[in-house]
Amino acid sequence: MGAPDDLASAVRDEPAAEEQAQEQAERQAQERTKPVGLGPVGWMRWTWRTLTSMRTALILLFLFALGSVPGSIYPQRSVDPGRVAQYFKDNPTQAKWLDRFWLFDVFSSPWFAAIYLLLFISLAGCVFPRALTHVKEIRRRPPAAPRNLLRLPHSEAFEGGLTLEQAAATLRRRRFRVVTGDGWVSAEKGYLRETGNLLFHVALLVLLFAVGAGGLFGYRGNVLVVEGDGFSNAVAAYDRFMPGSRVTAESLEPFSFTLKDFQASYVAAGEKQGQPLDYLAKLTVQDSPTAAPREVDLKVNDPLDVNGTLTYLIGHGYAPTFRVTDGKGQVAYDGPVPCLADDQATYTSECVIKVPDAQPTQLGFLARFLPTTVPNGDAWVSIFPGAANPTVQVFPFAGDLGLKSGQPQSVYQLDTTNLKPLGKMSAQPTPLNVGGTKELADGAGKIQFTGVKEWISLQITYDPGREPALLAAAAAVIGLVLSLTVRRRRVWVRVKDGTVTVGGLTRTEGGGAAFAEEFTQIVTALRGDPPAGDQDGDQGGDRGGGEPDEPGRTGHVAPDAPTGNAAPGARPDEE
Repeated sequence: MGAPDDLASAVRDEPAAEEQAQEQAERQAQERTKPVGLGPVGWMRWTWRTLTSMRTALILLFLFALGSVPGSIYPQRSVDPGRVAQYFKDNPTQAKWLDRFWLFDVFSSPWFAAIYLLLFISLAGCVFPRALTHVKEIRRRPPAAPRNLLRLPHSEAFEGGLTLEQAAATLRRRRFRVVTGDGWVSAEKGYLRETGNLLFHVALLVLLFAVGAGGLFGYRGNVLVVEGDGFSNAVAAYDRFMPGSRVTAESLEPFSFTLKDFQASYVAAGEKQGQPLDYLAKLTVQDSPTAAPREVDLKVNDPLDVNGTLTYLIGHGYAPTFRVTDGKGQVAYDGPVPCLADDQATYTSECVIKVPDAQPTQLGFLARFLPTTVPNGDAWVSIFPGAANPTVQVFPFAGDLGLKSGQPQSVYQLDTTNLKPLGKMSAQPTPLNVGGTKELADGAGKIQFTGVKEWISLQITYDPGREPALLAAAAAVIGLVLSLTVRRRRVWVRVKDGTVTVGGLTRTEGGGAAFAEEFTQIVTALRGDPPAGDQDGDQGGDRGGGEPDEPGRTGHVAPDAPTGNAAPGARPDEE
């Protein structure tokens, strides 16, 4: 009985086994049809293709231009730190938030550098494959003539004794690349269109590379120099110094100069009174410690050039001179004080004088400098930016200036928190003329207004990528002109039994109207009846759009060349 029972059990289990096998097969089929993940390599390939697409390059180029806008709206520390300090004084809360986003240092900010690097990589990934494709294209022979030229957008047939050699010579005179075959001539020109397009993009790459090289090996700095003072091109002499990552102290050009005089000219009368006419700084320059001094006139947009290091005049202001005598009768301060212009129209300026060596207590002064002073009711104002009647209003304080706290302070700001006014403060104190003296209350001493000097602010830059960037910009313009003006076109000629058939095709959208006129001139030249003034048969030719014949480009095509049997309605160049 055991054997029949086993057989019956096997028969009962057979449908269950079939169901399990079917379910397993379905699961395997589902697993095969599940989408497979890209994986690390796939994601890298997708990222690279997205980054190097032309759409991404255009987006990054737009972001690059958009990111440069704040650099022209807000003052930059690298150009005019004085204006940045004034912005912080006028709008402290807003300036704090702007500074968090590097809007006062746009071109050295991390987000601008990220856009710059991504744009460089994207353009490189776009341009180099296109350049290789273009090289292969210009080495390729013009295609063989289609069988029926009258189907082309521009075509004409006429009777004549024209030979293939004459047709080829006529097209060569018009700077076409020409090949001949069995009863036909094929000519093509206009490759400079794509060459110009590539030149434009390569020039952008070179421009970006030049800017990057300038950032690595160049430097720039700002310095304020008062009349009579000098400057030596050393790191310690700069008010603000921004070196590239590859710049060391030994990289700086060892020149020096002295500011002998600064002259600012203004319109004296009329509707434009006070408008600046010219700025001139007279320098005595030594190109090296052993070089002979030379006199240089420094003007705006006319920098001092010492072996590629450029010194630009970017600002100016007044530096009235003061002598401060403390309560013990000792001269605690004697010299000029650079002031910041509060009103650019009249150059009314604000000055800060800190005298930490005064005894028995430290002294601080707020001063308002008026270049051309006139009374205005109970107030005093300046009506002209030139120093025709210079005066200064002084607001004295005494106490701890906080210089020993270790906290950095601006030379253009005076913290009066721990200071007490000396005497009765007035919003419009009587101004001091040159030579005038103000006695301080509580026996703290006196301050004398001794004269007026002027200061200039300079930007000193060294940028090894400056000239390559200029050449790249010129090349970009040339490439853009070529890509916008040159047209790609082809012309074919068939000669059979005394019948000449000419066909033409433009490969540039929107160039059909211009090519129609050129095609008419070509047909006229092939008939042997050139128009007046076209003795060489080159009337109306596009000299900028063609290329001269290359060796080996003439003669019969290879046996495997296209025969020109194009399907009806197909483009001849897509056979």
